[in-house]
Amino acid sequence: MTPLARYLSPAIIAQVERLDLRARFIIEGYLAGRHRSSMHGFSVEFSEHRHYVPGDEPRSVDWKVFARTDRLFVRTYQAETQLACHVLVDRSASMGAVGIEPLESASAISTASQHAAGASLTKLEYAVSLAAALAYLLHRQRDALGLAVLGERLERMIPARARVDHLADVLAALSQLAPGGTTGVAAAIGDVLRHVPHRGLVILLSDLLTDPGGILEALHQVRFRGHDLIVMHVLDAAETSLPFRGPVVLEDPETGQHVTADADAVRPRYLAALAAWRSELASRLAGLRADYVPLDTAEPFDRALGRFLVRRAKRR
Repeated sequence: MTPLARYLSPAIIAQVERLDLRARFIIEGYLAGRHRSSMHGFSVEFSEHRHYVPGDEPRSVDWKVFARTDRLFVRTYQAETQLACHVLVDRSASMGAVGIEPLESASAISTASQHAAGASLTKLEYAVSLAAALAYLLHRQRDALGLAVLGERLERMIPARARVDHLADVLAALSQLAPGGTTGVAAAIGDVLRHVPHRGLVILLSDLLTDPGGILEALHQVRFRGHDLIVMHVLDAAETSLPFRGPVVLEDPETGQHVTADADAVRPRYLAALAAWRSELASRLAGLRADYVPLDTAEPFDRALGRFLVRRAKRR
């Protein structure tokens, strides 16, 4: 089974592919082989020709080449090749939580078919599926894609490339992820920035269950370096609703610490605190001119992606 088939069923591929990424994923212009310069005010230099693909603007076609070869080619420029997307996936132990069910084994990343059948996804499985869909879309648009795996620090970095075989490399790396270790997202983001010399797009997928001050400072550094930023905040459906009844034992998957509480008694305060936390994140990230996308595993990841892309399109 290929990495693509493992994560994206034909039905999901068809649904996601219908989304016009050029019209919806607006980051420094179009992320579709015809970017506006990400370095406004600087000149751009001709880089190379590439084959025309449906959706390219007619004005980007080199008609002189067409007259000589009877084939459509598009001119690309140096500024276009500098824009890349880096997907950052948090794989800490808390990302393995799924409701009240036990954590899955290290090799049990769920497939799209399991998701379609209604099987529960851990937060990591959800983030991996969403990252795979994003990788597929970006690959189809001939954009450079990179992957960073975040644990206590940066654990693995696949540089952004737009090679034909690069998608398989990224999906193969995603297929190997398993939850474990403590959260070090803030420090890991700092490590990532040292490996990304040019401005581009950074997408973080995490439950953000760590020191909020450290996370916000790290995200500030992402924007300070000139990157566009999207934070996809993935929480388990149980974390967003606290559906339990009566006495429950709640355990921190990273430290093993646990508390006993009456779920019915604490639910109103818990939900109020959760709403305040998400509101604060949304406000702070809006102040950085970054996108904040609250998600929970009850919503199919392809629907969540589509909802976000449509929202981006309405802001044009």
